[in-house]
Amino acid sequence: MERKGLIKFAGKEATVVGPDIQVGQKAPTFTAHATDWSDYRALQKTRGKVRIIAALPSLNTAVCDRETRRFNQEAANLDKRIAILVISTDLPFMIKEWCGAAGIDQVITLSDHKNTSFGKRYGVLIKEPRVLRRAVFVVDAHDTVVYAAYMPALGEEPNYAEVLAAAQKALRS
Repeated sequence: MERKGLIKFAGKEATVVGPDIQVGQKAPTFTAHATDWSDYRALQKTRGKVRIIAALPSLNTAVCDRETRRFNQEAANLDKRIAILVISTDLPFMIKEWCGAAGIDQVITLSDHKNTSFGKRYGVLIKEPRVLRRAVFVVDAHDTVVYAAYMPALGEEPNYAEVLAAAQKALRS
């Protein structure tokens, strides 16, 4: 499924691949790559936890840098039954280097660059530049999506308080 009119990239209408995820649906499974290039089956590896999944274009941009640092900071104070995954199409070795330099050690950073499994299944792959649009999902311990927000512009950050509240609520459910 390809859709136009949802987002612009470099001032031009871009094509989004995949359907938008809806609250209440089962979270689609996906495989991304860890920073050591190993396959990472995210929902399976974090089974039994509430997951915050943040999709972003690239860690090498100011907004993505800020968002990842914020989620890393928040993760340090969250219940350990909440996992935060940050996913982009950056190459695994670039993610590893960036995380080392930024001191990112509380969130799971993943690469969707190879087969864009996550991007296509969660409706965040922007076809032309082959990057992900910014979105955040909260998936409960039973793999049900309890929160989904797609940012209308790549430079817009998510509502952190809303995301964290959804994760806390899912933990109590």
